[in-house]
Amino acid sequence: MDPVSILADVNGSIAPIAFGLASIGSAIGVGLVVGKTIESVARQPELQGRLSTLMFLGIAFTEALAFIAIAVAFIPFPA
Repeated sequence: MDPVSILADVNGSIAPIAFGLASIGSAIGVGLVVGKTIESVARQPELQGRLSTLMFLGIAFTEALAFIAIAVAFIPFPA
């Protein structure tokens, strides 16, 4: 098979791949943020309130990037 026909076959299924990569990247990012926050609270328990606020802010930014990636998957690009 030539590369053009393979690309034509794959062209219809690019959006699910983008959804999967966006969700995997987001899950890794959220896991890192939460893990580092737990580690920081274990080291300095008196900063729990401030660290929790920063954690939720970091989670929101990480999820926003995933939503942007999913939205970009819906943009029709001319071939």
